[in-house]
Amino acid sequence: MGGTMESLISLVNRIQRACTVLGDYGAADTALPTLWEALPSVVVVGGQSSGKSSVLESIVGRDFLPRGSGIVTRRPLVLQLQKTDQGLQDYAEFLHMPKKRFTDFSMVRKEIQDETDRLTGKSKQISPVPIHLSIYSKNVVNLTLIDLPGLTKVAIEGQPESVVRDIENMVRSYVEKPNCIILAITPANQDIATSDAIKLAREVDPTGERTFGVLTKLDLMDKGTNALEVLEGRAYRLQHPWVGIVNRSQSDINKNVDMIAARQREHEFFARSTDYAHLSSKMGSEYLAKILSEYLESVIKARIPGISSSINRSIDELEAELNHLGRPVAIDAGAQLYAILELCRIFDRIFKEHLDGGRPGGDRIYGVFEHQLPAALRKLPFDHHLSLKNVRKMVSEADGYQPHLIAPEQAYRRLIESALNYFRGPAEASVDAVHVILKEIVRRSIGETQEMKQFPTLQAEIAGAAAEALERFREDSKKTTLRLVEMESSYMTVDFFRRLPQEVEKGGNPAASSAERYPEGHFRRIGSNVSSYVQMVSETLKNTIPKAVVHCQVREAKRSLLDHFYTQLGKKEGKQLAELLAEEPALMERRQQCAKRLQLYKSARDEIDTVAWSR
Repeated sequence: MGGTMESLISLVNRIQRACTVLGDYGAADTALPTLWEALPSVVVVGGQSSGKSSVLESIVGRDFLPRGSGIVTRRPLVLQLQKTDQGLQDYAEFLHMPKKRFTDFSMVRKEIQDETDRLTGKSKQISPVPIHLSIYSKNVVNLTLIDLPGLTKVAIEGQPESVVRDIENMVRSYVEKPNCIILAITPANQDIATSDAIKLAREVDPTGERTFGVLTKLDLMDKGTNALEVLEGRAYRLQHPWVGIVNRSQSDINKNVDMIAARQREHEFFARSTDYAHLSSKMGSEYLAKILSEYLESVIKARIPGISSSINRSIDELEAELNHLGRPVAIDAGAQLYAILELCRIFDRIFKEHLDGGRPGGDRIYGVFEHQLPAALRKLPFDHHLSLKNVRKMVSEADGYQPHLIAPEQAYRRLIESALNYFRGPAEASVDAVHVILKEIVRRSIGETQEMKQFPTLQAEIAGAAAEALERFREDSKKTTLRLVEMESSYMTVDFFRRLPQEVEKGGNPAASSAERYPEGHFRRIGSNVSSYVQMVSETLKNTIPKAVVHCQVREAKRSLLDHFYTQLGKKEGKQLAELLAEEPALMERRQQCAKRLQLYKSARDEIDTVAWSR
């Protein structure tokens, strides 16, 4: 499950990144903020010089953030960490420079500074427009962190007087959201009662449910003092344990001490400390990253229904819009016809791959025959139908005024025929179940035909034609399977009846004696004989129904799913073909973005559904 959840965190990271990209082209789209609201992220909050940058760099294991005195972080930094395989080189990518990989992290620091200055100038102004940075490394856990400007109490030279309020409002806009996990940074050499981060976190998260307290600069405390009151939760209790961090010293930074070496020093500090040794396993930047990732997993797991709902709502809106748009590929009717046929060929290949095993789907049809049909047959109410009371009733009704002499043939026939009628239900249910699966495979195949995504009108036509064909196949299959049941009722195995007189003769004439026409054992034997015959028929139908369904539905779907569509397509003229591939030039950019969103959300839905069903 851990691997699955880790992939889900990566998925959430990708959705957040894609929402940002696509939001640049669709600010008026209400689906994006709704989806973003459902996705959790970790927001780093602290006062200026509280050690926020050092905490982030310790988690990443890289020295990449701008440093200096005063306010250094002047724009939110959305940092998405992606764990890579061993042996791959670490690199970074900016959203505003999507095609450029940074392997020199000093250049990452410079680009953050340059990108900040592009928007705010060289002044100390702040901006709420975030910088998006993704770091790919084997030394990180999958995590999304948002670094915000440090809280401050006074404006410095070059800043407007409103900067204190502006920064607090910016920070509040993030931490007030219920999907926000707050990483509250406080230096250990500062009284916890005066911590800006804890004060703000207490206001927006009074229960401490989504707040993680981080105590930095533990190595800089006065000799003879320690931070155990805070770290052990006695000074200010949170629902999550406090984590202590040892930042790199300025000397280490000046000497370019490697972050991995710094992590080792941090570990040694806690392990050798007389004050903190008993807490060493739960201290340090690596432990902080671990518990954040684990908590993020649990939050995502709890929010799967909300995330799925937002994604499905977005898909509905986008599909509705794409169905309203069209795109031609050529003016010439011959080229248009060729393009449509080629797209149909690709779709047909993908559809067959789903059935034949190259893609998922065909195994579900096997599941209908192997599990659903046998289970339905076992649940048929034969115990009630062949109860002593019902057998006695049907035998008496079949005999009329004249009791049977040897074997009640009419009663046998009535019991068997009425019992066999129960098989109609499982037969029809198998047909319908395979029909649903085939429809779903058509839907998935259309969605996976990437070349067709830009032609929603053609998608709808093919979906409609396939649905009509599948409906015809279903009707044929239903008739055939029900005919199998009727055939069993129409002619019963003669040998079965020929055995009955011999069995009765062995037990004597049941018509002799008692107030009732026949003794109870006689009825029980009749019920047992009918049950044996019905079981024989059940075994037969368990084998023949799948054959009929595959022959009438699956085989026909593979062979002639779009035959009627091709016939109608051959009758279309140039104008009608163009309508299938129609396009509005002025809306091309918007449509392209919608298609990208749709692809993203459908992929997200499939992955989230996979995780949800695997829980």
